[in-house]
Amino acid sequence: MFISTAFAQGSLFGGASGDSGGMVMSLLPFALIFVIMYFLILRPQQKRVKQQAELVKNVRRGDTVITNGGLVGKVTKVIDDDQIEIEIADDVRIRQIRSMITDVRAKGEPVKDEAAAG
Repeated sequence: MFISTAFAQGSLFGGASGDSGGMVMSLLPFALIFVIMYFLILRPQQKRVKQQAELVKNVRRGDTVITNGGLVGKVTKVIDDDQIEIEIADDVRIRQIRSMITDVRAKGEPVKDEAAAG
């Protein structure tokens, strides 16, 4: 009784029914969804990450920055590749990790070497 029902349904790869593209056609929508997700979600996110890294790398003294915590301040000193010093109020300076910078609002003064040469 059960055996005749199993033979009647055929196999997944064609077998008795002769449908050889059944599995490929059932996986095609998943592949299309992945391709659409890549172009609509993953690729723009990768561009944003590159843009943010470039923004953080180019922070210099005098820039007005916003941190992840919501603090707005002016960069007073670039300590090293990982840290900067930000003045958030008169004579109130904090050290901040560069990667925690969310946005640069206003570009500051040029580097002293360029100002002296010009």
